[in-house]
Amino acid sequence: MKIVFLDAKSIGEDIPLDRFGDFGELILHDHTKDSEVPERVRDADVIVINKTPINETTIGAAEHLKLVCITATGTNNLDKAYLDSRGIAWRNVAGYSTESVAQHTFALLFFLLEKLSYYDAYVKEEKYVNDVSFTHFEKHFHQISGMKWGIIGLGNIGKRVYDIAKLFGCEMSYYSTSGKNDSPGYHRVDLDTLLAESDIVSVHAPLNEDTKGLMNAETFKKMKKSAIFINVGRGPIVDEQALYDALVNEEIGAAGLDVLSEEPMSPDNPLIRFKDSTRLIITPHIAWASVEARANLMDIIYGQIRDFFSNKTGDGSLS
Repeated sequence: MKIVFLDAKSIGEDIPLDRFGDFGELILHDHTKDSEVPERVRDADVIVINKTPINETTIGAAEHLKLVCITATGTNNLDKAYLDSRGIAWRNVAGYSTESVAQHTFALLFFLLEKLSYYDAYVKEEKYVNDVSFTHFEKHFHQISGMKWGIIGLGNIGKRVYDIAKLFGCEMSYYSTSGKNDSPGYHRVDLDTLLAESDIVSVHAPLNEDTKGLMNAETFKKMKKSAIFINVGRGPIVDEQALYDALVNEEIGAAGLDVLSEEPMSPDNPLIRFKDSTRLIITPHIAWASVEARANLMDIIYGQIRDFFSNKTGDGSLS
């Protein structure tokens, strides 16, 4: 059996992948251009991918392909109808990074809430050296206890953030992007109510027809002028020009993003022009990527391949 990783570097060099050689021949490609996919998967039985598009163009010549494993939760890059027509199975991974993304949500929040970029610079620029007072509070901040926090998308990560924020004393609510999620013990409201009342709004939703462009000029105008907006869901949920305008026009207080509409970041992204780090922080899609989350991810992928071929042969063998 031949297993091909098309973008092994997306896992990180600190996470060993050699154990996948247990299943047969292992080929690791650091990165793969779309045009390179057909040749690299031609003889593969299993391919492991992240963002690579999987369709007739890219895998049409892969006659031996039996399983596609995605090192992520989202499956927008799969042509599932084509895979079904070929009898090729696919697996994604859910829940592997819940703790990591929840943690990063709070990292973004506290960076903005407490104006940490300003205070860090204040000390490192030696303005605190021999200052007239033992403290300095030029930039005011508030405690989150008592704040209203609205969650957009109450999946595993949304629930975890909801539960942690409650421990900080926040008054919580959520909006179901599908309209179908009515979770007992969680306070559900409509989107307009959530936007109007929340001091903090965080997005934890998948990208689909219900969420694409959900946060736009109209919705940002419905938020409090002091509100902090956080997106750790998917980039295209946010109209980035509208977010830039909302920040410039002070329609919202601040924003923290870990995802963008185009990744890596496009030079045309309007948010590049907003340089005030007390009001905007963007991290390069790292919320999911704690060491523990990436190790957990590879454990799950390994188990998926093992179980798939065990079930196929019926005798517990791997090939």
